[in-house]
Amino acid sequence: MNLMVAARIARRELRGGLKGFWIFLACLTLGVGAIAAVGTVRAAIESGLEREGAALLGGDAELRLTYRFADPDERAWMDANALAVSEIVDFRSMAVSGSGDTAERSVTQVKGVDTAYPLIGTALLEPDIPLADALEGTGDLPGAVMAPLLADRLGLSVGDTFRLGVQDFVLSAVLMREPDGAGASFGFGPRTLVRTEALANSELLGPGTLYESNYRLMLPPGIDLDAARAEALAALDGNGVRWRDSRNGAPGVSRFVERIGSFLVLVGLAGLAVGGVGVSAAVRAYLDGKTNTIATLKTLGATSGTIFAVYFIQIGLLTAVGVVLGMALGAALPLAVAPLIEANLPLPVAFTLHPAPLLEAAFYGVLTALLFTLWPLARTEQVRAAAIFRGMGNEGAGLPRLPYLALMALALVALVGAAAFWSGVPQLALASAVGILGALAVLSVAAVIIRFAARRGSRATWVRGHTALRLALGAVGGPREGAMAVILSLGLGLTVLAAVGQIDANLRNAIASDLPDRAPSYFFVDIQSSQLEGFMDRVENDPMVSDVETAPMLRGVVTAINGQNPREMGLDHWVLRGDRGLTYAATQAEGVTLTEGTWWPEDYDGPPLLSFGAEEGAELGLSIGDAITVNVLGRDITAEIANFREVDFSTGGIGFVMTMTPDALSAAPHTHIATVYAEAEAEGAILRDLATAYPNITAIRVAEAAARVAEALTAIAAATSYAAGATLLTGFMVLIGAAAAGERARVFEAAVMKTIGATRASILASFALRSALMGAAAGGVAIAAGALGSWAVITFVMETTYRFEPVSAIAIVVGGVVATLIAGLGFALRPLAARPAQVLRAQD
Repeated sequence: MNLMVAARIARRELRGGLKGFWIFLACLTLGVGAIAAVGTVRAAIESGLEREGAALLGGDAELRLTYRFADPDERAWMDANALAVSEIVDFRSMAVSGSGDTAERSVTQVKGVDTAYPLIGTALLEPDIPLADALEGTGDLPGAVMAPLLADRLGLSVGDTFRLGVQDFVLSAVLMREPDGAGASFGFGPRTLVRTEALANSELLGPGTLYESNYRLMLPPGIDLDAARAEALAALDGNGVRWRDSRNGAPGVSRFVERIGSFLVLVGLAGLAVGGVGVSAAVRAYLDGKTNTIATLKTLGATSGTIFAVYFIQIGLLTAVGVVLGMALGAALPLAVAPLIEANLPLPVAFTLHPAPLLEAAFYGVLTALLFTLWPLARTEQVRAAAIFRGMGNEGAGLPRLPYLALMALALVALVGAAAFWSGVPQLALASAVGILGALAVLSVAAVIIRFAARRGSRATWVRGHTALRLALGAVGGPREGAMAVILSLGLGLTVLAAVGQIDANLRNAIASDLPDRAPSYFFVDIQSSQLEGFMDRVENDPMVSDVETAPMLRGVVTAINGQNPREMGLDHWVLRGDRGLTYAATQAEGVTLTEGTWWPEDYDGPPLLSFGAEEGAELGLSIGDAITVNVLGRDITAEIANFREVDFSTGGIGFVMTMTPDALSAAPHTHIATVYAEAEAEGAILRDLATAYPNITAIRVAEAAARVAEALTAIAAATSYAAGATLLTGFMVLIGAAAAGERARVFEAAVMKTIGATRASILASFALRSALMGAAAGGVAIAAGALGSWAVITFVMETTYRFEPVSAIAIVVGGVVATLIAGLGFALRPLAARPAQVLRAQD
């Protein structure tokens, strides 16, 4: 093989232009561009979070405590090591406007602040007044500001009064932007901002009440945050203090962006796979047209290696062009829509050129092009010199040689490995890769079956007299209509869209239909022990209440597993992030199922024992006998795991990952939680009576919490649908390429049909029918593959019941038919206008 000769021949052939390769470039550009755009947006958000970390957090660092404020020694350490300190208390409560039967109530996330707040940034209020003046209040009432949504719910205007607990406040302004809102933890209600000192008489911060105290620190410039963290945790060791700094000012947002970005990249890879089908089809069509050239080169003595190199160089150069165009598209598109994205994101975004996601997309594009072009390129070896004299092609070519198959396998492994590494969720990446390969395999088998069935159907007696249908079936079953490319490309794109639609519909059904049938009406928190008897008397004696469940509740931080810090063990699980609810129980409650171990005796008075959630324990690699240390109110409690049990959070009822023996926790200050199952018409009276009798109790309506989850699902489904739309657009480009490639054959076919008396209407009907049949076939297979994939996600990942959703399925089939009709009929004008004499004379 002579590479110089191959390069010279490749350069000369490329002088003839890129005819036949515009689909190749379009598919590669769209696939790379989609992945690059998603990666660029993700990098822009992550860069903004990193750059504005201190502003998002509200300081250089934050020390967080649960259920308590810092004691004098802890506060003295903070004051000695920070330039400024701001104390914040965060909890949920009920905001009440009015009184009696006409009172309006709503859950709110209350933030109590001191005079130093905010250390960084400013609050945006309406009217535009300083926050300090707004919280000062008027007359004898302290001031407050609240989110517009909450003010609207309560029917409040600036100057009106409302209550938190038993304390009245005057609404001084509406909180349009909270300076550290993006870095805040998840809350069940809109924000209300007050002075902490104004809560002293509210009865909301009693012993055992669920609240967090956060201490924001401004540190000396240039300080080493790792060293500062180590020093803080060493000085405050054993007090349940958690550290967060400006390097991760909004961990929840950062984690969400990372996960949704990774998922969208994987959806983009499905689009790239669709583009790969188009790339392969374009290369195959191009090389089929070069059969005479290849045969001539072999006659002149060119080796198979030289010929392979000629076209490999050509495809390589075109791949480079497509990848560069895709990178340019992926970089330019986010910049073009940057104002729109920034306007809809409540956090900073740093839109600029981010090389990493562009290079990642380029790597995916190069590997995809290599994977999908090696097969048709390898077929050049099987072209015989006799083909130039006998008019033969290489339709009957067999499998490529083993080295080419090995290289294709290596490219596939590299592609999947890169997706697993860069996505940050290797299990999801591997599952997606298996799903895409499985869908391609199913679609390939379906295409073969459809071609066989169409060929047999064209010869059946029942189609006699239906000329257009018979011709359409014959064309679909023939080798030149491109049924394989159409069904693979359109089918894969529709499969992604079908899976997204089914998953979205099932999750919405689970929230809107299944959950209310099983879930409680209200979730009550912060019930003091002295209030429990009166609370139970009200709800248990209500004939419209079907069930009440209560449990003592504390919150603690897991600080050690078998004496080791979980972070040092490399564990990153949601149970270990922040504080977690825990309870105690003497006996195994009815309905609690143990999966391993035994429950402790009712009169047990030995060292603390722990019942742990079975699924969570398995994910953490825990076993019976392991020791878990939980810090509760600054005290470390180490308990041995006695059993694992099933914990079902899907019902919205009471569920704790950790349940301890009573002696371990009962003496600590704590409150109780309760779930109340009641008829809808009784909910209002229950809330009114309990809120009036016990103002400190917070009631969370489960339906409202479910609605917030539904809103999040809407955003995720919309983002995924956009990515799936890019996949469909790529598939449509492949359809156009397949239609363009078959245009010459249809010109000849139309000429023959006109010669034997066919009208333009019957010819057009034949073309339309074959397009509709292939589109319907692709849509039908996509429904089956998408339903299978969504069933797996809903059943094994979401762990809920799957139900087939027919509306989106019908839309998928209709979309497939319409897409193929548009692509097919768009290239029907030339065949219909061709004159038979001119066409037939041109044939040898």
